[in-house]
Amino acid sequence: MHSGDGPDGDSTGRDSTGGDHYFTARPASADERRSVRVRIADRDVTVETAGGVFSPDHVDLGTQVLLRTVPAPPATGDLLDLGCGWGPVALTLALSSPRARVWAVDVNERALDLVRRNAERLGAANVVAARPEDVPPDVRFATLWSNPPVRIGKAALHDLLTAWLPRVATDGDAWLVVGRNLGADPLHRWLVGDAPDGAGLGVTVDRVASAKGFRVLRVTSCG
Repeated sequence: MHSGDGPDGDSTGRDSTGGDHYFTARPASADERRSVRVRIADRDVTVETAGGVFSPDHVDLGTQVLLRTVPAPPATGDLLDLGCGWGPVALTLALSSPRARVWAVDVNERALDLVRRNAERLGAANVVAARPEDVPPDVRFATLWSNPPVRIGKAALHDLLTAWLPRVATDGDAWLVVGRNLGADPLHRWLVGDAPDGAGLGVTVDRVASAKGFRVLRVTSCG
């Protein structure tokens, strides 16, 4: 559930193996696990990935831009990685804030299995990998970090953000990274209500970074 393109996924939203859409609930491709060396939370670690999830061979460029931009996450509370994939954002949150509870949310069951295994591998016992419907409705998030799944289409993406952004605490924030050529600026306008079908969420949106073809948006006053 991410917005990346190029080497991480083609224009259809498939993974780099040419297999399933990474927002498929049950990928049909062979579940061939492999170990990948990546840098997460300022440390070099080995994680487990597989085909049928987003960017299985490395941390994709959009997520790298996001993680270089965001401030340190809150030390406590509920933190959300919306569209976790194999877990680079969730693991960064969990290792950076070991006293917080980190929700790694995805529709892709293979991705959820991978993020659970990677959290266990790295000793991040504070990660809760869950399908969207399994997150209790009363949970409010101190922060939300996401490389959202723009490939699901504009209407579905708008529905996704309309559902989750209001669950950010009033004193919290959400950080989104979106490719400039994948609609970052129209999404910005929609979020603040400057588009005809504006979100109507009553939020403030600031573009805090623009790098490598990606925009990073900070959304506040979501609750």
